[in-house]
Amino acid sequence: MEFQIAGIGSRFLAMALDTVIQAALALILFFGWMLLVFVIPWTKYALSEMWIVAIGIFLAFAFYVGYFAFFEAIWNGQTLGKRVVRIRVIKESGRPITPSESVARNLMRIVDQLPLFYGIGMASVVLSRQNKRLGDFVAGTIVVHERTLQDVKPHWEAAKNSTALKYGSERLTPEDFALVESFLNRRYALAPDVRYRMADQIANRIKGKLSIPPAGLPSSEKLLEEIASERRDNAGYI
Repeated sequence: MEFQIAGIGSRFLAMALDTVIQAALALILFFGWMLLVFVIPWTKYALSEMWIVAIGIFLAFAFYVGYFAFFEAIWNGQTLGKRVVRIRVIKESGRPITPSESVARNLMRIVDQLPLFYGIGMASVVLSRQNKRLGDFVAGTIVVHERTLQDVKPHWEAAKNSTALKYGSERLTPEDFALVESFLNRRYALAPDVRYRMADQIANRIKGKLSIPPAGLPSSEKLLEEIASERRDNAGYI
């Protein structure tokens, strides 16, 4: 499967949205920290001014990096801004990024944002063939546009040799095949529980139209793979 690499425009827009969200959250956290330090008596007397400043700097750094790493880890490569713009961070191989890879790529933001307004990061994106900033090079990631069902919908021809079809997939509609192909193209970007649940739902939807072999059916995801392969081998698509 080929991915459409996200350009500097969509990445900048996502970053701008994330910055606005971060600023709002940071303002809330700042007032909470000030309340904790200067209003609650035990904190004021237990910490020296130097420690108050040091802890505040550490928390600000952890929030800045943690915002991106946290959302990319729980949302399969998307922050709030990326979700709105419909772009996603994935590995170059196409698989979802792991939490450790998300932390690694976002720690490099410290360098990417130099000297001002992500100057180094933007230069790297412009000069890189896959629009990578330094964090992407470190983690082996790329940022891609999400593909909708319409984007991946194949145009199927009529079956050429129906007698060779193990599951009788010629009885499935073009919409059925589009749903199967869409899932297979995007499954590695889904959380495992969502992936397995979607495979079961799609398989249950089409099982009634299939010829069930005597040995029974494989797992739902394997069934969808075999249906797609059977259709390609016997009908092809444009």
